[in-house]
Amino acid sequence: MLEAAEPRIGAVPAASGRVAIVGGGLAGFVSYLTLLHGKVEPDEITVFATEADPAGPWRRRAAAIHQREMRSESDGHCLPRSFPGLAVRATRTGGLVPLVLSICNRYHPSVDEFVDHVDELRQRCGWDTRVVLQRVSRVRPVEGGFALNEHSVFRHVLLATGHPGLALPPELAGDPRVVHAYEPHEYAANVAVIGAGMAAATEWLNALAAGARVVSVRRHEPARQPLNVPRNLFSQRGLVRYHATGWQQRAELLDRLLGPSYPPGRTWDGPLDEATRAGRFSVAAEIDGVEQVICATGFLDPVGHDPVLTGLVRDYGLETCRRRIVLDDDCTVPALTSTERTLAIAGRAAQWAHPAADTLVGMKYAARAFLRILRACPTR
Repeated sequence: MLEAAEPRIGAVPAASGRVAIVGGGLAGFVSYLTLLHGKVEPDEITVFATEADPAGPWRRRAAAIHQREMRSESDGHCLPRSFPGLAVRATRTGGLVPLVLSICNRYHPSVDEFVDHVDELRQRCGWDTRVVLQRVSRVRPVEGGFALNEHSVFRHVLLATGHPGLALPPELAGDPRVVHAYEPHEYAANVAVIGAGMAAATEWLNALAAGARVVSVRRHEPARQPLNVPRNLFSQRGLVRYHATGWQQRAELLDRLLGPSYPPGRTWDGPLDEATRAGRFSVAAEIDGVEQVICATGFLDPVGHDPVLTGLVRDYGLETCRRRIVLDDDCTVPALTSTERTLAIAGRAAQWAHPAADTLVGMKYAARAFLRILRACPTR
């Protein structure tokens, strides 16, 4: 763990605006919509992104693993309020069935439904008029706020930088058999899938459906749960209990909560049981003599790989724990936030404040906290 250092204030470039969102993926998009809903004027907000489509990276990953259905439920949407959810939207074509399934926590929107929802909101909210296609590589505290890339200064900054890259086991570097699950690929006749989370489980079924023999290579047995983390952590009561944990307890809890998991049910167990009986699916601890290795191993850690977050930790001594930035429970960076300026984080890098920060519900949690700060700031 790094010791917190006194923030170094640099020379002040010309002021550029009040609010900046660094990152134009789903976390940045949800944050923008939440600020608009909270009556922040669009011309007060600048979004820095590397592409205009807020669902672009997500679409490509979903396409790579041939994902057809969302793991999230009705409230897994981008609208600022939890209700109405996507089940209500689906009644346009599905009648009352989506609502009934939603009551039982059994409604999961299709990928196409979710993508249409994002596209519709993008057209309605003026997103493209606020996006600046520019990569932010450095954030620096200065008088009056934070300098982005040395020349733009904003008083309040939300970092929603997304995933810094795909994680691959170092021992497989350069192996011609290897492809990451989130890269476009087909399936060989004999496949090893490394990992045991949702992407891995999806790839087991994909490869089996393509006629392959599949070996699941895993270090830990996955939890079987409907959502990314236990359902209670999506509630206010569950979060209050989580926020009451001490430093060490929280670190250990996060390691356990964020382990591999995929949903229970016959959708997964039926094909796997059948393939196991036929000798086409097995579990192993090591890779052995396969034609193709699919790494469903997730993403690189933000601290150490994301240039903005890594630079902040290095240059300003931000406190970290097990490669996570230690945040206040409102997702702000305590060493760099004051009554006059705000630096907050959304998305996966905010998991210290909310274990489900990488979900749409968690993204809204960070966005709503950021909005409350803007409303309370005396220099808004």
